Amino acid sequence: MKPIFERKINYYETDGMGIVHHSNYIRFLEEARCYWLDQFDIPYSAFEKLGISIPVLAVNCEYKHHVAFEDTILIKVFVKEYNGVRMTIGYDVRDKNTGNTVIIAETKHCFTDKNLRAVNLKKHLPEFDKKFIDLKAEI
Repeated sequence: MKPIFERKINYYETDGMGIVHHSNYIRFLEEARCYWLDQFDIPYSAFEKLGISIPVLAVNCEYKHHVAFEDTILIKVFVKEYNGVRMTIGYDVRDKNTGNTVIIAETKHCFTDKNLRAVNLKKHLPEFDKKFIDLKAEI
């Protein structure tokens, strides 16, 4: 079963119109991505302990429906593309109460060492590489 990240909207995340400010969705995606990685026993902290970073190269969000204070969103995270050095993570964000799609998003990442040189997980962390390959196959 694919884990779903659940998050309740805080008042401070809303704007003058009473809806979630668009910039907050980037944070929600990161929270969901960290939760998702933890669920598959490949947490960010494990990468960092091994000297590997996973910087964000790009973010794309398509806003479909708004949510407001005290609404709850459900975020499904999945691997769209992966080649050992780069990956694209997809997100399906829905309003828990209505089922409406709130945003469809993706983030692009790469794996780097502490000097920001590309790292190929196939060579350096084959056990993590296999997990990402398996996750991509679940789409």
